[in-house]
Amino acid sequence: MEQVQIHPQTVKALVALLTPSETAKVLGVKEDTLTVWRCQKRYDLPYVKVGRNVRYKAEDVAEFIERQTIAGQ
Repeated sequence: MEQVQIHPQTVKALVALLTPSETAKVLGVKEDTLTVWRCQKRYDLPYVKVGRNVRYKAEDVAEFIERQTIAGQ
């Protein structure tokens, strides 16, 4: 059997995939809210589709939170 080489960044990305339920908990919203955001393209929160499964990269969720942060005056 031939051994397959996988780039370390690819492995890191695979390990850091969050389910919609996990993502909703991190963001403090309902899972249904994420569904609406995806369908209406309401927010720029990238997601990954594998078949019918939706996943969010932890890095993308962290960047989304940073973009939504409003600095105090």
